[in-house]
Amino acid sequence: MGTAIVLVILAGVVGLIIRSMVKDKKSGKSLQCGGNCKNCGGHCH
Repeated sequence: MGTAIVLVILAGVVGLIIRSMVKDKKSGKSLQCGGNCKNCGGHCH
């Protein structure tokens, strides 16, 4: 039972991280460009 609870919590955390990454990508931020895609030469997207 403890393993199932840990799995659900871990899945929730991973889901929130992915959601945050998608939201940042849509708003023009990117991990590869340090969050400033205006000055990266256009290879962020």
